[in-house]
Amino acid sequence: MPGVVPVAGRASVVVTDAADSSALNRVRESIRDAIRDASAAGRPLRLCGRGAWMDAGRPAPASDLLELGGYTGIVEYVPGDLTITVRGGTTLGEIRDATAAHDQWLPLDPFGDDDGSIGATVATASSGPLATFFGTPRDLVLGLEFVSGTGAIARGGGRVVKNVAGFDLTRLMIGSWGTLGAITEATLRLYARPEADASFAIGIDGGGVERVRALMRQVPFKTYACEILNAALAARIGLPAATTALVRLGGNHEAVATQRQAFAELGTPVDVDSAIWKKLRGVEPEGASVVRLSDLPTAVAAVWAAAARVPNVLVHASPARGVVRVIGDASLDIAALRDGQCAMVAERLSAAQWEQVPGLEGALPSRIKRAFDPRNVLNPGILGVEA
Repeated sequence: MPGVVPVAGRASVVVTDAADSSALNRVRESIRDAIRDASAAGRPLRLCGRGAWMDAGRPAPASDLLELGGYTGIVEYVPGDLTITVRGGTTLGEIRDATAAHDQWLPLDPFGDDDGSIGATVATASSGPLATFFGTPRDLVLGLEFVSGTGAIARGGGRVVKNVAGFDLTRLMIGSWGTLGAITEATLRLYARPEADASFAIGIDGGGVERVRALMRQVPFKTYACEILNAALAARIGLPAATTALVRLGGNHEAVATQRQAFAELGTPVDVDSAIWKKLRGVEPEGASVVRLSDLPTAVAAVWAAAARVPNVLVHASPARGVVRVIGDASLDIAALRDGQCAMVAERLSAAQWEQVPGLEGALPSRIKRAFDPRNVLNPGILGVEA
């Protein structure tokens, strides 16, 4: 169990006790040794965190699975600095529970649930509705430790907010999908819990997407989250079957009440339980095909309209970010979604659908891949790019 160690001039620090630390160091060494052996043999490895998102990303042709979910626990938690350092297999739920005692939180809510590991979340650069206010993993990760494709253990970044040394290395690892290294440790920026955290829904007509975006540009505050749902998705999570703006506000009670009133311009706000965001994050059925479309926020209404024309899909948009997410099944027409100038990122697809999606050529220059994984053993082909 973690212990509490006082440090001069700082708030209490939570660390893993010595016995656990020794055992977990052996786990890290086994990860390093497995990658070294694979590199020496030229044997591809598929990296796996908690195993919840194995159908995300392009299929990687690797028969050997390297499981990272056993490397868990809090390395250091400094509430006074609003930072926490955790091992890569630690779940989002474990981080939530550890920080709740100090009225702090990690505002990172990727789609899925809190059983996913922080390592997988960072490696895939996954985020959710809270990215509207708090940003993506690139904004919340201060430093990383990882094992490269040669078996070298490396660090980038730091353990305090003001430390930016090696920040580019940290950013390089975020969103690299395990192709450069296996993330074994992450230092994260935390936030204080707000005094008030309120959620409400407003029914809007189909043309209301642009009105929502325009209102968000006009008001003198930022919402914690604002998602526009099509009627099918609204009904799926227990709201009336209509195009709906789902909004989350945080701050002190007076500020939240004033901000809520500003949204009354769109329609009548109806309070909803905060659990609705968990429903939205977990709305994807097993075997779903998921595609993310993005453009400038000023174009989000057009992207939304194009996505909404595709039959039998769940659609939601983050108007402040210009992101539209489309959830379908194996019959989802990828070609129809690719019409227009918006960028498209496939999150989860069937094997046949992946054949319709070009790889991310240029996303990972070959010289970088060779520097970190010269034998191309880590998640080969998951980005559609080979070294």
